[in-house]
Amino acid sequence: MNTANINLARDTDVNNSGDGYLKFKLNSQTMAVLSMKSTQEAMVIPVEAVTAMPNMPPCILGLMNWRSRIIWTIDLPRMLNLEPLDLRFRQYSVIIVRYESFLLGLIVQEIQGTAKFIPEEIRSPLGQVTASLVPYLRGCIVQQKDIWLVLDAQAIVQSSILYEN
Repeated sequence: MNTANINLARDTDVNNSGDGYLKFKLNSQTMAVLSMKSTQEAMVIPVEAVTAMPNMPPCILGLMNWRSRIIWTIDLPRMLNLEPLDLRFRQYSVIIVRYESFLLGLIVQEIQGTAKFIPEEIRSPLGQVTASLVPYLRGCIVQQKDIWLVLDAQAIVQSSILYEN
């Protein structure tokens, strides 16, 4: 058995331990993850699948049909006071999250797959990100030069921003 195989086996073991997360780009500069425990589905839909609703906060894009249920969709970067999505896209990348019985469609720039992180990798976001993001975070993960925001689905679903009207 050579050393390369042993190292590969160790790396594989590390990747198989930890909690599962969905990886995505919020916008061109911001990477984030969301626990798979709160994620129901990730998909790409045509823009026409979201019906705009009048008199809603700017981050609420409208309603969509998901598995015979009508759910709200939001521009997640805009809700988090980040650079909003380019709404000229022909498709939306949507992450369906559930908190208790409430479902919400989070529209992000790009869904990139899954990853596993051990809880010890999640650090405090204080000093790493702007203060306005902190209420929506469980923490952040620093990998090489990248900072991944670890979003809190409960905080997003219960945000007062969504209930302004």
